[in-house]
Amino acid sequence: MELNSEIIIYTDSKGTTKLQVQLEDETVWLTQDQMAMLFGKAKSTVNEHIKNIYAEGELEESQTLKKFGNSEFQQKAPNYYNLDVIISVGYRVKSIPGNIQD
Repeated sequence: MELNSEIIIYTDSKGTTKLQVQLEDETVWLTQDQMAMLFGKAKSTVNEHIKNIYAEGELEESQTLKKFGNSEFQQKAPNYYNLDVIISVGYRVKSIPGNIQD
């Protein structure tokens, strides 16, 4: 399955940070790089939190991690994490821009 995932972060005229993503299989899927950009943290920080989320049994890797397609530029397909992981990482990094609001 090919994932058409694009993440767009912008600030509106009121100074509010906005996030736009593509959906697949009725959920949002982001890579560690995209989460790092979303939360304004290093990829290594996001990776550490994801490892802890799985190690502590908060979420199951088999249900929250997928590999979509492959890339001409990479040897292996990147890991994509669903909305449950994105929210868990957001709470752990305590990032104000990471708050999801309507």
